[in-house]
Amino acid sequence: MTRRVDPAATGSTTVEITMFVPLLLLILLLIVGMGRLASARATVDGAARDAARAASIRRDATSALEAARVAATATLADRGILCQSLGVAFDASHTDFTAGGAVAVRVDCTVRLDETVLTGLPGSKTVSGNFVAPIDVYRGGS
Repeated sequence: MTRRVDPAATGSTTVEITMFVPLLLLILLLIVGMGRLASARATVDGAARDAARAASIRRDATSALEAARVAATATLADRGILCQSLGVAFDASHTDFTAGGAVAVRVDCTVRLDETVLTGLPGSKTVSGNFVAPIDVYRGGS
């Protein structure tokens, strides 16, 4: 038995593949980009955790804020996150920075999407992380 091929239908598979492969690649790039953005969010959360811990072992609020900034900057740099702007907010006002209290740190990092997501998307996104750490009871006198 011989099979007849319609001459008008030849090459249609090639055209379909040519049309859908770029679309599939774009979807794949967006999925990878969103994964990288989620990874950046997790890194900023880690920076907030490290900053809160560094602040919690200081004896006064002024040195605690500086320690939080240094710790957040070091964590982000160590993990390869480049921030266009970095904000480290620190709140220990409700505890008067005494042992047994708590310190809350918020880290805001504005990342460029073309560097973070690697899809060539323009613009930037601010990623935030919060963490609360107990002020160390064994840090010494104030």
